Amino acid sequence: MSKSSPTTTTASRAAGRRPGLLWRIGNWCARHWAVVIAAWLVLLVGVQVANRTVGGEYSDDFSLPGTQAQQGRTVLQAHEPAVGGTSAQVVLHDGQPLEQFQSQVDQAVTSLQHLPHVLSAQSPLPPPGQPAPPGGPLSADGRTGYVTVRFDTNPTTLGDAYLDQVDTAVQPLREAGVQVEYGGPLGELARPAADDRTSELIGFAVAVAVLLVAFGSVIAAGLPLVTALIAAVVGLGLLGLLAALATFATVAPTLATMIGLGVGIDYALFLLTRHRQNLMDGVDVPGAAAHAVATSGRAVLISGCTVCIALGGLSVSGVTFISRLGIAAAVTVVSAVCGALTLMPAMMGLIGRNMDRWKVRTPVAEKGGGDGEEVTGMWHRYALRVERRPWTYLTSGLVIVAILAVPLFSIQLGHIGDGADPTTFTDRRAFDLMSDAFGPGSNGPLTVVVDQSDVPGADRAALASSVQQSLTGLPDTASVSPLQTSSDGQVLFNTVVPAQAPQEQETTDLVNHLGDTVLPQATAGTGARTYVTGTTAAQVDFLDIVAGRLIPIIAVVVGLAFLIILAVFRSPLIALKAAVLNLISIAASYGVLVAVFQWGWGGPALGVAGKVPIESYVPMMMFAIVFGLSMDYEIFLLSRVHEAWLATGDSKGAVAHSLEVTARVISSAALIMVSVFAAFIVSDNIVIKMMGLGLAVSVLIDATIVRLLMVPAVMTLLGPAAWWTPRWLDRILPHIDTEGDSVAPPTA
Repeated sequence: MSKSSPTTTTASRAAGRRPGLLWRIGNWCARHWAVVIAAWLVLLVGVQVANRTVGGEYSDDFSLPGTQAQQGRTVLQAHEPAVGGTSAQVVLHDGQPLEQFQSQVDQAVTSLQHLPHVLSAQSPLPPPGQPAPPGGPLSADGRTGYVTVRFDTNPTTLGDAYLDQVDTAVQPLREAGVQVEYGGPLGELARPAADDRTSELIGFAVAVAVLLVAFGSVIAAGLPLVTALIAAVVGLGLLGLLAALATFATVAPTLATMIGLGVGIDYALFLLTRHRQNLMDGVDVPGAAAHAVATSGRAVLISGCTVCIALGGLSVSGVTFISRLGIAAAVTVVSAVCGALTLMPAMMGLIGRNMDRWKVRTPVAEKGGGDGEEVTGMWHRYALRVERRPWTYLTSGLVIVAILAVPLFSIQLGHIGDGADPTTFTDRRAFDLMSDAFGPGSNGPLTVVVDQSDVPGADRAALASSVQQSLTGLPDTASVSPLQTSSDGQVLFNTVVPAQAPQEQETTDLVNHLGDTVLPQATAGTGARTYVTGTTAAQVDFLDIVAGRLIPIIAVVVGLAFLIILAVFRSPLIALKAAVLNLISIAASYGVLVAVFQWGWGGPALGVAGKVPIESYVPMMMFAIVFGLSMDYEIFLLSRVHEAWLATGDSKGAVAHSLEVTARVISSAALIMVSVFAAFIVSDNIVIKMMGLGLAVSVLIDATIVRLLMVPAVMTLLGPAAWWTPRWLDRILPHIDTEGDSVAPPTA
């Protein structure tokens, strides 16, 4: 076994060495601040102009190759194109029977049929003089009906100009006083465009307040915000250009904004704290900026790489939709790192020694750095209390997170249906009209497809009878339509309407029961191939894929994070501690999500109608993002502990000393990130609400319970053993300088 020697000081290790790359970058940017700031502004404008000119659109149109829903849709498109496309509903309602508006309905249906990308449009009204078929698209009282429109592509990809054409087609009905609402993918297209400005303003307002309290200076509070904002806008512009090359989900820019602003402010804050202390110590401005980039900038660089690696772990899902969400978030993380390492020192050079000119309180020094100087502040005294009773503090932290994690054991993954949207959305109003007139399951009809091309003609009648009989009387079904035969006679198809809403567990169970048991048994030995397709079936297939790959993603992300911490701090115990504590904090945040959204504890207060399942991909995204973000504070705190340990050899004193000099900046950074994430709870998009709350709670738990209770307690219990490394491992691990151990302290 070997243990790092704590006898060599930072200055002596750095003596005679040429300044490193980060030091030179910081120094150059601070001296040539005008050039750097101008370059960033040119990049900002150029990217935005390019994005508006050739940037792509965001869409939720994605495929799941190999799934039943995708295969069934392909079969229908090949043999019966009119019913093989993506379906959406135009829902009609009036206080009088709709048959009084026969001419307007016929005119609207005809206009819809002639729109581009429309395969077919089916009127809800029967021919004059004929009764409406039971269970059809017209309610029993005749006051509600729906036009089923089938498209050759997903309507969400067609843009606002296409929506205007749909509005024009149904205008005669609206002029006659009929209520017209859009359901399904057409309703998603008609949703108001996401506007994140309110969330961004709230997050920025809280960040300003926190930074003013933390630094006591208007200028010092403004620098991290300006740097993070410029970097985030550049990152979003680059994401828009990527969207011209590949399809990114509609939540991608919001997610990227959320992550980019959060980490951007954090990274700039870490550098500014070091720089400001250097100025207080009398160092010249370029030297102070260079030393900040060479020390805290290393932690920023490693942290940013860790976040991107964690987001890259989402590719293990094998689902393009999820992988590209990770890419979207990584784009703004990279721009935040670049902004912190170049734009921030340039801003420092611009401000010079005027950092504290406009003060709201007396600036507080942030002494530290492992020089052995005695520190006896509040956080130091708190750390000493943790030293005296480490088991008490560790147990308290474990009890708190265990209680918060209890709801996790009843988590239900699923897809959030239109019924949870605000009533200002047309798809929510369509959902309510359909539910009242036809039952909640009418919002998620299933299409059963039987490919009988390999079945002898003489056996096809018996096959159709067997399939129809197997679908009769199934639990959790509201209605089953008669089987129809495609125009070429090769495919049978019909519609099964679930008894429950699309997001309910009973509907998910019905889809799986149909696809895995009912249809295979009904067609056994015939050579027929069966599928369950439609939007709801595709959502269930997506859920099954995500649920099946969540554990591998967790294993990959945890494994990568373990290796990074091991390489950075050269300690297996430190790496294991980081992985375990991060898993614990994430489990607690999952529990809070389940309690709020799935159990309904506070969901209505957040603008969510009723209880909803946890969106299937949210836990996966949260895990990758939070595991990466938690390394910010992990690396920032432990690098100071390691630095103090090397300088003094006192493991307990190193924890107390480092907690004192980092607690204020970590607490401020965490509060800002929590505020940025929590501000997105006001979004109308429920998935964004869920992500915002989940990420805010995760960071809050990580920065308080984990960093203030559990990490000091565990480090105290481990003592010098925390930095133990087996000899064989010490020989193969790379030497990574995290907070500038090899950088000499700046001289005044």
